[in-house]
Amino acid sequence: MTQTGNNTTLEAHELECIRDDRILFSNLGFRLEPGQALVLEGRNGSGKTSLLRILCGIRLPEAGMVTWGATDIGKLGADYHVHTAYVGHRDGIKLDLTPLENLAMARALGKPSDITLEAALEKVDLCGFEDVLTRNLSAGQQRRLALARLLVTDTVLWILDEPFTSLDTHGIKVIEKLLEQHTASGGMLAVTSHHAVNLNNTPTQTINLSA
Repeated sequence: MTQTGNNTTLEAHELECIRDDRILFSNLGFRLEPGQALVLEGRNGSGKTSLLRILCGIRLPEAGMVTWGATDIGKLGADYHVHTAYVGHRDGIKLDLTPLENLAMARALGKPSDITLEAALEKVDLCGFEDVLTRNLSAGQQRRLALARLLVTDTVLWILDEPFTSLDTHGIKVIEKLLEQHTASGGMLAVTSHHAVNLNNTPTQTINLSA
């Protein structure tokens, strides 16, 4: 599924972000390699989501740059985005479609992975809900469906903003297992969370933007 053996690195170089005339962070740098995770911590308003949006290439930093394989992601454009998948605060799923239909649409918009849609649903504990309208699922089930979209496209870098929102203890463990499987196969992860992120088998660096 993930491009095992990929040697591409994600690097942040002296990033600065300003919002409402307030510096959220400056001179921020880090390096993320295949098989590694980056966990962003900090109080509300510290710039976690803003940093993820910069990493996605949908917001420009006030200073500095982000590189993918030593090239500015702004210059790479689609050649960068094809390697990334983003799940934000909102689930981004269609309530009037079934889980299978939501995953089929997600797959059609990216490079398909080898996993079947049914297997992706099974991995997030939605086996048996394939043909139920998504609006009839619980909030936790909808969140797991949103994250199942990561499995049906072949992307290296997963950028996740509060992925454990609406999940119970079991749901969190299910998603943590997916994240560890992704990094174990050579994937990369950048994530924010108000919950502890337990990736015991993944080399992880933590940045606290409130510090």
